[in-house]
Amino acid sequence: MSTQHRVGLGQGTAIYVGAILGAGILALPALAARAAGPASLLAWLALLLFCVPVATSFAALGARYPDSGGVATFVSKAFGSRLSGAVGYWFYFALPAGAPATAYVGGQYAAHALGAGQRVTLAVAAGLLLAAFASNAVGLRMSARVQLVLVGLLAVLLLIAVLTALPHARTSNLTPFAPHGGAAVGQAASLLFFTFAGWEAVTHLSGEFRDPRKDLRRVTAATLVVIGVLYLGLAVTCVLVLGPELAESDAPLTLLLQRGIGSSASAITAVMAMLLTFGTMNSYLAGASRLGAALARDGVLPAPLAKGHRPGEVPRRSLALLFVLSGLVCAFALLTDTGLGKVMLAASACFIAVTVAGLVAGVRLLPRGSAVWWGAVVAAAVMSVVLAFSGWFLILPVLLGAAAVGGQWWSARLRERVRSAGSPKSGASRMVNACAPLPERAE
Repeated sequence: MSTQHRVGLGQGTAIYVGAILGAGILALPALAARAAGPASLLAWLALLLFCVPVATSFAALGARYPDSGGVATFVSKAFGSRLSGAVGYWFYFALPAGAPATAYVGGQYAAHALGAGQRVTLAVAAGLLLAAFASNAVGLRMSARVQLVLVGLLAVLLLIAVLTALPHARTSNLTPFAPHGGAAVGQAASLLFFTFAGWEAVTHLSGEFRDPRKDLRRVTAATLVVIGVLYLGLAVTCVLVLGPELAESDAPLTLLLQRGIGSSASAITAVMAMLLTFGTMNSYLAGASRLGAALARDGVLPAPLAKGHRPGEVPRRSLALLFVLSGLVCAFALLTDTGLGKVMLAASACFIAVTVAGLVAGVRLLPRGSAVWWGAVVAAAVMSVVLAFSGWFLILPVLLGAAAVGGQWWSARLRERVRSAGSPKSGASRMVNACAPLPERAE
């Protein structure tokens, strides 16, 4: 058994929190208040409650099937390798679009807070992206410890923002509570939805825990508590302190900090934006790089990428491919002036499809009739509706799924031809070996 680093409870919670939190929290309280007024607090609470069945479903599946394949492994157990390959492609090949887009958002917030322009935005985004790749290239020991420090610092900064602003709270800011009617709460919830996504991203790290069956439950519970305190605390404080001003603001957290600590608000907002985006990328890269190695191990991606698929190892080849693909996406976006929104929506369609696939697999694999099974049923139904709203961006997961299934079919046909010809030294055999799964070494 590997004696290399395994994720502890604190580090695991930090990775989970990093995957859920994102730079959107800096602006979304204002957007939600603009849609529903103070009643937007109901949307925050409803989505936090919805997180419970999603999170517990993935925790239960990870405890039963701890593997770097994550959701792809769950789908393989439930429906077979063909579908699991498609799911793996959805997550792995969406990451090179999602990571640069996330880094750019962080750069935008930092530049805005500092009063800088596009050059600073791009420089900060590039720095964040490179730092996240470098952290994961060193190994999970480094990336998990960095994540623990960053999430701790982020939590402290958010608590400072809340606690220093609370003396300015006014209950009168709660009225009128629902100025745009009850339906507006649903609109606010749709805006806030993606601040609660990310549970599927860390399933690929389930095999990295010392005791997945116990640790995943504890980490999931701790993450739900941390997310609940930070999100609800920030949302309630924004509504009570800023009142009508909240809906008109583009940077509500900066306003909140200005009320509490004064002129240092912009610099702290810039730091928080960078921490939020780095934490998200760090968690997603840790999961995606291990997924790529697992897909190569299973013959879905070329075999050389499988190096590092075992718990405790560093999948540097898979990470290097993600780095190259991310660079190509950045170059394409800059050369074609592709809008950030389109890049993020395309990546989101793939990530939502992964979540739906994982939850549907949970319906098949988890004990029927149990509380966690019912949670998976409800969450799968809700997430399927959300996926349908991806519209034309569903073309990307369809194309990636077709590529995965086609690649597996082609590889299987090639292996069959080699076996039929009886010529293991042929050129066709060498082509097959490039895609075949690596043999397991004896420990």
